[in-house]
Amino acid sequence: MISRRTVAAAMIASIALPSLAFAQAQTPSAAQIERKLEAAPRMKLRPNERVTIREFKRRPDLRRMAPSIDIQSINFAFGSAAIEPSQYRKVEIIADGLRRTLRRDPDARVLIEGHTDAVGSFASNQALSERRASSLKRALVREFGVPGYALETVGYGEEFLLVPTENENWRNRRVTLRRFDDFIR
Repeated sequence: MISRRTVAAAMIASIALPSLAFAQAQTPSAAQIERKLEAAPRMKLRPNERVTIREFKRRPDLRRMAPSIDIQSINFAFGSAAIEPSQYRKVEIIADGLRRTLRRDPDARVLIEGHTDAVGSFASNQALSERRASSLKRALVREFGVPGYALETVGYGEEFLLVPTENENWRNRRVTLRRFDDFIR
């Protein structure tokens, strides 16, 4: 005999699974990544307005102008920065998009931004987002041959939520790829 708890758990799972499946279905193709990263910046900076990489990371106004794409399909476990081998096909697609961009423009530079949801302390989310960005860079370089010189990382923790909620939300646990070579000295 099936208990009420088992039935309730199955109902909850059937409701939760479509949103998880939807998240996984949203992996952009390599061509989409390439197109997004090769788009013109929203505004061109004059040479004397360009900034250092460090300044770019600290300036949301500049980052908003840079071509970018959110990658929500890498499923980080709650509180984890590990990329499981089951996620490597998605990382391979990202690597292919980055390699295409670099073939067209070897001077292209991409910032990998790590993000978390708002569950947990600000400090722990900040550290976790930094580890997630570093974890993706490490996989791209070591496993898929993306040149490390072309990638920078930064973590923003819960600072830039896509879904403004203090609850757990998979859409907020993401990485963003942002091309920044048009903005730096």
